[in-house]
Amino acid sequence: MSRIPFAFRSFFSILFSGTLPADIAQAFGYSKAVPIKPAAPKPTAGPADGAVQVLSILQRDARLIDFLMEDISGYSDEQVGAAVRDVHEQSRSSLERYLKLKPVIDGVESTYAKIEGADQSAIRLVGKVPASGKAQGGLLRHKGWKAEKIDLPDTPPTSVLAPAEIEIE
Repeated sequence: MSRIPFAFRSFFSILFSGTLPADIAQAFGYSKAVPIKPAAPKPTAGPADGAVQVLSILQRDARLIDFLMEDISGYSDEQVGAAVRDVHEQSRSSLERYLKLKPVIDGVESTYAKIEGADQSAIRLVGKVPASGKAQGGLLRHKGWKAEKIDLPDTPPTSVLAPAEIEIE
């Protein structure tokens, strides 16, 4: 009884598409079952990809890598200072656009700061640190930074910080 629906389906399938339906061909031994391969996993972005992306943004907007890789020993302090002002302004603008940064300890540097209640992984003790590695507080030498919000654009992982530019004349 089940062969009659198979016959009708096979007839019309061959008539209109020129092929036998895969399930019928397999049921009657005309083809072998082919296991469906799972799709290849999509490459996931890791922490290194985010670092490369931030450097890429700083290079694109402020030419930070160009500045850092340049040998500035031949330039005067005034020339370096003028260049730093532009790089600083553009780098800061880029960071503010994609990251919301916040101090780890919001205090005035060189004043006393308490450690209790603070995230211990976000604090590094320097100076005469007790052998136990614990302290109540000390002078704030650097308030530290943490990323409160990261809003980087979606881009595929790559190791290219900035593509080479070739001008065609």
